[in-house]
Amino acid sequence: MPRHAPRPSSPLPRRLLAVPTREAARVSRVLRGEFAAGLLVMAAAVLGFVAANTPLSHAYFALRDLRVGPDSLHLHLSLGEWAADGLLAVFFFTVGLELKREFVGGALRRPATAIVPVASAFGGVAVPALLYLAFTAGTPAARGWAVPTATDIAFAVAVLGLIAPRIPPVLRMFLLTLAVVDDLIAIAVIAVFLGDGVQWVWFAAALAPLALYALLAQRGAGWFARRRWAAWIVLLPLGATVWALVHASGVHATVAGVLLAFAVPVAARDRGARSAGGRIDLAEVFGFRFGPLSSGIAVPAFAFFAAGVAVAGGSGFPFDPIALGVMAGLVIGKPLGIALTAMLVSRLARAGLGVRIRELVGISCLGGVGFTVALLVAELSFEDAGDADTARLAVMAASVLASLVAAAFLLRRPTAQASP
Repeated sequence: MPRHAPRPSSPLPRRLLAVPTREAARVSRVLRGEFAAGLLVMAAAVLGFVAANTPLSHAYFALRDLRVGPDSLHLHLSLGEWAADGLLAVFFFTVGLELKREFVGGALRRPATAIVPVASAFGGVAVPALLYLAFTAGTPAARGWAVPTATDIAFAVAVLGLIAPRIPPVLRMFLLTLAVVDDLIAIAVIAVFLGDGVQWVWFAAALAPLALYALLAQRGAGWFARRRWAAWIVLLPLGATVWALVHASGVHATVAGVLLAFAVPVAARDRGARSAGGRIDLAEVFGFRFGPLSSGIAVPAFAFFAAGVAVAGGSGFPFDPIALGVMAGLVIGKPLGIALTAMLVSRLARAGLGVRIRELVGISCLGGVGFTVALLVAELSFEDAGDADTARLAVMAASVLASLVAAAFLLRRPTAQASP
């Protein structure tokens, strides 16, 4: 008879392992969507990178730098800027919807369940930032400290689905919760540190249409849920106004997407009384309805333009301190910060059994897949185009390296069959 070795102690607490069936099903749906989105983002990024490094480069950069939009409204932007400021606001809107649902009714609602992934997310931000500063302290490049702190959930889940599709559900839950909190931290960093100098009059002006948007979403939740056209006719003009005013204020316009998402109710009264308990989750409805727009158009378009970096251009990759700091932060700092924090906090919380240390380290390595948000932070952190290109190349290279390291930990090794 074959003998089975005892399963090693888990650094994750029992409370995190006991995921409710309904929530586990929701997480599975989210992860399946992120897997497909990640593959699409990969393809768009590769296409953009290839276009920037072939004879098509002149046409590619001419397209990216083509400027459209009214200058009087501060919206005469290049297509690349429209992708980063406009289309990516749709992505942050869907991220905000997921964040609110997690805080109101998901894993982040229960402190006992959330403490390990939340603490791990902060550890996964602090350690990469410190590593980056170790390479760049005392130089202007230090302003890029936030570049290696972000995790791309879609890209990470796509890699996870390719290398370890049968990973324990608790680790999938851990990765999703970690990435959600990581996104929240990234949003705060963009809003606080990476603006162009806030014009408070414009930002205050955005609060009026935002308040009206929130009131209509709350009062008419059932109506907006049952009529697909209603949000496009009523809420979209208000949302676009909020976005334009936030953009004019100097706060990065993607923050508008999060503010609008937080205004969407999770458990609003349904006057149509067609939902259980007379309540409706409009955030879930909008996430399902607008998720494909984000993952199928907005993020791939941004990846196509953001990944278009000419290797032979003015970049200092790979030996520039910026590149070394970003790669060290994502490939080394992220897994160290996430895994060590998870083990420390779970020990303080008296953890139980469940997953192997090797699997936790592999998942932590996937935290180093920065991509979408990291590319955005790289664009916002540096005024010099060469420095920004160096950081973006480092993000792409580090994301590939982090995926390979994660595969080394997560790929299942064949087990020898015991003789009868």
